[in-house]
Amino acid sequence: MKAVLCKAFGPAESLVLEDISSPEPKKNEILLEVYAAGVNFPDTLIIEGKYQFKPPFPFSPGGEAAGVVAAVGEKVQHVKPGDRVMALTGWGSFAEQVAVPGYNVMPIPAGMDFETAAAFGMTYGTSMHALKQRANLQPGETLLVLGASGGVGLAAVEIGKAMGARVIAAASSAEKLEVAKRAGADELIDYSASSLKEEVKKLTGGQGADVIYDPVGGDLFDEAIRSIAWNGRLLVVGFASGRIPELPVNLALLKGAAVVGVFWGSFAQRQPQDNLANFQQLFAWHAEGKLKPLVSQTFPLERAADAINALGQRKAVGKVVVKIR
Repeated sequence: MKAVLCKAFGPAESLVLEDISSPEPKKNEILLEVYAAGVNFPDTLIIEGKYQFKPPFPFSPGGEAAGVVAAVGEKVQHVKPGDRVMALTGWGSFAEQVAVPGYNVMPIPAGMDFETAAAFGMTYGTSMHALKQRANLQPGETLLVLGASGGVGLAAVEIGKAMGARVIAAASSAEKLEVAKRAGADELIDYSASSLKEEVKKLTGGQGADVIYDPVGGDLFDEAIRSIAWNGRLLVVGFASGRIPELPVNLALLKGAAVVGVFWGSFAQRQPQDNLANFQQLFAWHAEGKLKPLVSQTFPLERAADAINALGQRKAVGKVVVKIR
């Protein structure tokens, strides 16, 4: 089979496309014929040795995929060969086949194509867990979403609206904000042109945002914590800006606020039933037309490096997908 391989830590340009042996699924795994693979921010980090997991060389990047089950291990019972499924792989999806633990595999709902399924799991799973379990977002609350045109940001905008919140989308350009507006955002802030803190104050009558969804970190986190409402919750989702911020904890004290970590991958493993319930709700909202995943760019397998760079250089809106078949 063909696979994109990382043989040493480095930029995306150092990845190579080679023919390798197909994986053999273990007793608790399925063998997936990959049709499409989602590109996510961890892919930009894992190839450079900057992610919390460092797979042994050589490995293929790609943390989520959609395709058809080719074979199942003897302990896997919820899917069978021929089923259309979506899978969370951690790495390995930029290949024609990948072996995946059965507990990380879910059937694709009727009416969802492979590209959408490959773009769905990580972003919507993360944002749903963040807003439901970690923030306990309530109808009528104000949700501020930073990086609102990216994969997780757009998912947070849509889920926030589905949960009944007033959503303020913040992004770095008018073009990106237009994407968030089409996803349902009620208010827009261009933080490249004005102060995030001051704009949030204007839009909330000085009260601040009840919940802040932050996949960006850096300077925006510094402004966001100063834009939070009494009893607010700031969700630490990621650090796309590159700088992990430090928190003056007196700011949390003064607002009675909580700074809450979001690690969806660990949640999905530790609380699989809660994660399954989240996805049942997400699939229902998708069927109702409330969630419309945006796949803005697709790349063939041989251009996987370009797909990773499109995300790493923050040129992408919505999701980027590598098409395998």
